[in-house]
Amino acid sequence: MTAPAPASSPLRTAEVSLRVNVGSLSLKNPIVAASGTFAYGIEFADLVDLNKLGGLVVKGLSREPMAGNAAPRICETSSGMVNAIGLQNIGVRAFVAEKLPQLRPYNTAIIANVFGHCTPDYVEVIRTLEDAEGLAAYELNISCPNVERGGIEYSTDPALTSAVVSAARAASKRPLWVKLSPNVNAIGLTAKAAEDAGADALVIANTYPALCIDVHSRKSRLGSTTGGLSGAAIRPITVRLVYEACKTVKIPVVGLGGIEKPADVAEYLLAGASAVEVGTAHFIDPRASIDLVDGIQKWCQHENTFDINDLRGALQR
Repeated sequence: MTAPAPASSPLRTAEVSLRVNVGSLSLKNPIVAASGTFAYGIEFADLVDLNKLGGLVVKGLSREPMAGNAAPRICETSSGMVNAIGLQNIGVRAFVAEKLPQLRPYNTAIIANVFGHCTPDYVEVIRTLEDAEGLAAYELNISCPNVERGGIEYSTDPALTSAVVSAARAASKRPLWVKLSPNVNAIGLTAKAAEDAGADALVIANTYPALCIDVHSRKSRLGSTTGGLSGAAIRPITVRLVYEACKTVKIPVVGLGGIEKPADVAEYLLAGASAVEVGTAHFIDPRASIDLVDGIQKWCQHENTFDINDLRGALQR
């Protein structure tokens, strides 16, 4: 009598490695919650498992507390939104005392977004954070007007970019990411200036200057008149900026702009990014970043890509 055939074992789903490195900083996956869309992180702890994220960037921190712009601050647009929050925040010292202790227990990279209106502002914020435990890196927001130079943005002038990044580099022992503005003719010039001044990575890019008008009242839909455009509408433009920067610099690039689904993440990685930040999608769904962690893993399995790093810079021409 012939023995019965052994029952076939279920097919095993191949493991996908999502771990990436952004310079010296190792992330468990490439999904990072962007500054300004995820509060200070701790506010989302009851809604999502923060430990699943590769990292999170806290709301921008300034030397002193800031009240932000007058309302209204957000205007919905086709495939995106325009915001003019005005960098409202509790100030760096209150963050260190009140928010950072609550973030320390989480097993995810906590990145502090730093901004100022003169170079000493940036340096003072970093010096305050240097004495605090629990941070993995700094993200330097240089899309701010420099009051010492008549309001010109740091990131639109390579010389100013170099000066503020050099000062921040001298003040910091932690990895330094520099968040660039898209409001330039050639992203490679400011990208290279930041790299040469000591940046460990670049974040590309901030929002795009925009204006929304209520045609009935004939007034701006925002209290501050103009704001910054973000969301799906900007993704193709920003993917190009990431691609151009990656051809210019040797340091890692983190892509930011319009990411809503796993294919969007893959698009940035194929253009050369090492990781991505998710922003406006949180206004639609607070779980957007967490869902993308699971989503990109399934996407990679479907595409027979078992190390996500194989996507980086793999655009075929």
